[in-house]
Amino acid sequence: MADIHRILTAGDIMATSLITLGPDMSIFQAIRVLVGRSISGAPVVDEDGAMIGVLSELDCLRVLSSDEFYAGHQEEAGTVKHFMTGAGQTIPTDLGIYAIAHYFLTLPIRRLPVIENGRLVGQVSRRDVLVGIEAMVKQRAGTSRPADLLEIARSWSAL
Repeated sequence: MADIHRILTAGDIMATSLITLGPDMSIFQAIRVLVGRSISGAPVVDEDGAMIGVLSELDCLRVLSSDEFYAGHQEEAGTVKHFMTGAGQTIPTDLGIYAIAHYFLTLPIRRLPVIENGRLVGQVSRRDVLVGIEAMVKQRAGTSRPADLLEIARSWSAL
């Protein structure tokens, strides 16, 4: 019988199919990726898969303050590494859902990169935590296993 008091971890609830950006990508190409994929930010990784930063919508707005933008040289406005924010807060795969929720409650962030052996392996969003809470509640009610519930909830959010 499954342990109804098992606490889900980042590894249980994280998204693993991530859109990532390279540091040398044109900032305008990166903006096209964010807009085209309807995402508000993406991790920036080097060629080895190590996370070196995050590019958010807010970071992209800084393009408007670049001299190149106003001089009409949009393609020379810079690369992702010129506008991204440093890696910031990351979490390990074994961090529990309560600790993850605490980060979201105390920091002005929407997502937490999940790092294992120095490499980006996933990302946990606020919504992922909510899906995890729902799975834990249903597990405690005896309706299903958390893994099944997480898969069902993810399929609903993909609709």
